[in-house]
Amino acid sequence: MNKILFSAIALVFATTAMAQLPKIPAAYSNLGYDTNGRLYFKDKDEKYFAEEFKNPLTTEQLLGKPKGTENGVQMDFGTLKGTVTYGLIPYGKVPHPLPGYRKTVKIEDGKIELNIKEDFKYPYDFVDWKKNGYLNLGYRIADEQGMLLFDGIIALKGEGPFEVIPAIYEGPFVNMLTDNSAVIWCKTTHPVKAEIEINGKVYKDEHETTLHRWNIAGLTPNTKHNYKVKYGIQSQSYHLKTAPSKGSREAFVFGYASDSRHATGGGERKILGANAYIMKKMAALAHMKDVRFMQFTGDMINGYLSSKEQQRLEYSNWKKSIEPFWHYMPFYIGMGNHEALGLIFKDENGKQQAFIDAFPYETQSAEALFAEEFVNPENGPDSEDDNKYDPDPKNIDFPSYKENVFYYTYGNVAIIVLNSNYWYAPSIANQTASSGGLHGYLMDNQLQWLRETISKLERDKNIDHIFLTQHTPAFPNGGHSKDVMWYSGNNEKRPYIGGKPVDKGIIERRDEYLDILINQSKKVVGMLTGDEHNYNWLKLTADMPIYPENYPHKKLNVSRPIYQINNGAAGAPYYGQEVLPWSKHTQSFSVENALCLFYVEGKKITMKVFNPDTLNQIDEVELR
Repeated sequence: MNKILFSAIALVFATTAMAQLPKIPAAYSNLGYDTNGRLYFKDKDEKYFAEEFKNPLTTEQLLGKPKGTENGVQMDFGTLKGTVTYGLIPYGKVPHPLPGYRKTVKIEDGKIELNIKEDFKYPYDFVDWKKNGYLNLGYRIADEQGMLLFDGIIALKGEGPFEVIPAIYEGPFVNMLTDNSAVIWCKTTHPVKAEIEINGKVYKDEHETTLHRWNIAGLTPNTKHNYKVKYGIQSQSYHLKTAPSKGSREAFVFGYASDSRHATGGGERKILGANAYIMKKMAALAHMKDVRFMQFTGDMINGYLSSKEQQRLEYSNWKKSIEPFWHYMPFYIGMGNHEALGLIFKDENGKQQAFIDAFPYETQSAEALFAEEFVNPENGPDSEDDNKYDPDPKNIDFPSYKENVFYYTYGNVAIIVLNSNYWYAPSIANQTASSGGLHGYLMDNQLQWLRETISKLERDKNIDHIFLTQHTPAFPNGGHSKDVMWYSGNNEKRPYIGGKPVDKGIIERRDEYLDILINQSKKVVGMLTGDEHNYNWLKLTADMPIYPENYPHKKLNVSRPIYQINNGAAGAPYYGQEVLPWSKHTQSFSVENALCLFYVEGKKITMKVFNPDTLNQIDEVELR
C-alpha cells in the first residue's frame, strides 16, 4: 500500500513538474521532454539533449559587486582569473569621454582592491575628484590569455572612506530621431531615479530602475539640442541634432556598415564578441564626417550561443565600443545570423545535431534579447503567426518581429530594415527534422508587410529615396555563395514549419523580394547588405545572369536597375572574392575595413567609401 501511495505521489509531482515546462511551439517538430524534464531533439529514433551552457560570463558578474573602502574600492568577479586595468574618466571635460588608463592589477581569488587615494593623488587627479567629491573609474577586464572581456565603470563619492554610487555603464544613447522627437536611453549600475533635461523640459523616471528611457517630444527641426542626464549626484551633458523638416530636401549624410564580430589580431580587435578597435574608428570617422545617423545591419557580435546572459555581455561590449559617439547620433540596428541565440542539441561526443531559436519566444529567443538590448521603431509586422503554414493558430508559434523589422525616415530618405535571419535555426540547411527558419529567407508575413510599407512610402510625397537593408545579400560575391539568397543555386533550401517545407524555395523567394523593390517601386535605390566580410557593389540590370542552369521556375522581370551595396567590412575576418554568375557585374571589391557614406542632396545621392583605420577613400559612386 505504501509503495502504491508513494508511486501515486511521485506521479503527481512528475506531472506537475512537466506541466510547468515551457510549451514546445507547434512550429517545431521532433522535440519533446523526457521523464526528467530534459528537452530533446529526436532524429531517426536517436534522442539528443539540449546542452547546458557551462560557466557563462555575465554582465552582472563583471560589474564586480563593488564595495567602497577606506582607500578606494573592492571588487569581486567570482571565479574569474585575469587582470584589471583602470583609470579615471573625464566626464564634462571632453566631448567623447574615455578612461585614461593608469594601472593594471592581477585578479586574486576572483577579487581586486584598488587604492584610489594613492593611484590618483596629485598630479594624477585630472578630473578634480577631490574638489568635486566624486569620481568615475573605467576598468577593463582581461582573462588569463589576455583576451579583453569587458569595459566597466564604477562611480565613487568621498575622499575616504569611499561609497559606491550609481554610474552609467551603457549610454546615454540617442535613437529614433525625427524632425521633432527622439528617444534617449541608458543603463546604470544601480537602481536610481534618473532624469533628462532638454529644451528647458525635464523628463523623470517614475521609479528607481537600472534601465532608463525617455521619449522626447516638441523639438525644433534641423536644430542642435543640448541635453543633460542627471542620475544621483552626477550628470552628463551632450547634444543631438534633429532631422530636417519633412519635405525640405535639405542635404545630409548617413552611414552604413555591418559585420563587426570579433576578429584575430589581439587587443581591441577581440573584446569578447566584438571588434571594438574597428567599430570605435568607424564611429569616430562617421562623427567627423557629420553623419546624421548610422545603419548597422547584423553580426555585431560573435553570438551563436545558448546563454542569454553571455550574449547580453557581448552586446554590451559592442555598444561600449561606439558609445562616445552614440551620445550624439543614432545607430539603427538590424539582426544577422551571428545574433543567433538558441537551443543546441549535441550527441555524446559533443557534435551538434540541431540548433534552433530558443523558447519561450517572449523571453528566451534571439529576437526577445535583441529587443531588450536595443531601441528601434516598433512599426513592423507582429510575427509569422497566422501565416498559411501556422500549425496552431490558437497559440504563439513564432517569435516577435518587434524592433527587428521596422522602417524609419530621415529627410527625404526611408530605410526599411528586414530580418533575413528570423526564427533562425542554424542547422536547418542540412538538418530539417527540427523545423526552423533558414539563413537568408524572408518569410511570408514579413514579405507582405514589406509590400504594404513600400506602397505607403511610394505615396509619401516627402520621400524620394528608399533603401532596403537585410543582413544577407541577394547576390553573394565572396564568402557566402553556399547560403544567403543563393545556396549554390539550390532552390530546394527553405524553412520548415511543423515538419513541413514551405512552398517557395530560396531563389523563388529572392525573386519575389526583388520584384517588390523593382516592379512595385520607383523610389527604391537598392539594398544595403552584409554577411560577406568585404565591400563591393553591383547594379542589377536585365542583362545580369542571376540563375543556375536549367532553372525551372518563373524568372524575375528586371524592368529597371537597382543596386546591391555590400559592406560587411566592419571588423569581422575578411572573405575573398568568388567566381559567380554575376561576377562581371561586381564592382570595387575590397577586403579593407569600410564605412559607406551616402551624401543625399535632394534628388541626388553619391556614395563615398572610406577605410576607418587608414582614412583613405576606397570608392565613390553616383547612385542617383
